[in-house]
This record gives sequence, C-alpha cells and structure tokens, in this order.
Amino acid sequence: MRSPEQDKERVKHILEAIENILNFTDGHTYEEFMSNVMLRHAVFHNFVIIGEAANLLTQEYREANLSVNWGEIIGMRNFLVHGYYTVQNHIIWQTINEDLVPLKEELTNKP
Repeated sequence: MRSPEQDKERVKHILEAIENILNFTDGHTYEEFMSNVMLRHAVFHNFVIIGEAANLLTQEYREANLSVNWGEIIGMRNFLVHGYYTVQNHIIWQTINEDLVPLKEELTNKP
C-alpha cells in the first residue's frame, strides 16, 4: 500500500536516478550512447527506477504536483520493461537532454 510517509523516499529515488543518468551521459554524444551497450542499459535501468518510484507515489502527491507529467514517466517505465525490443533510442536521448533537468528542478525541495 502506498503511504504519504514514503513519498519523500520515492522522490529521493527519482532524483538519484536522474543524477545517475546525467552523470553517466555527461560528455557523451548520441553516437557514443548508441555504440555503448553498457551505457544504454545503465540509462534504461535508471529510467525504470524513475518510473517505478513515480508509480509508487501516492495519488495525493501526484495530484499536488500536476506540473509533472506522471503518466508519461510511468508510461516510459512500462515501455522499457514491456516493449524493450522496440525502444527508440533517439527518444531516450532526447528525454535525457530535454526533460531530466527540468524534472530534477521541479522535484528538488518539494514537500
């Protein structure tokens, strides 16, 4: 069962996974990302953590933070887990470069 007391810990997990992805990909090009299977798998794993932690947040927390597109975050996790064989890597790379820093900023210092 989801509890509000655990929301803070789940957000911490999301922020740690974001930081991992940003650190793993820092200084790398898309071509390097594509040629490094270990890097891609590490990134995918951390996106799964982000989505799973988001899914475990209480509905109240998500409703109090409607500026975050929780459905897309959880949907990406589901896609990586269940549709792994059709992942479009350019979308993952785009998400890294366009969406993670704003998400990190949005979740940092949230109640």
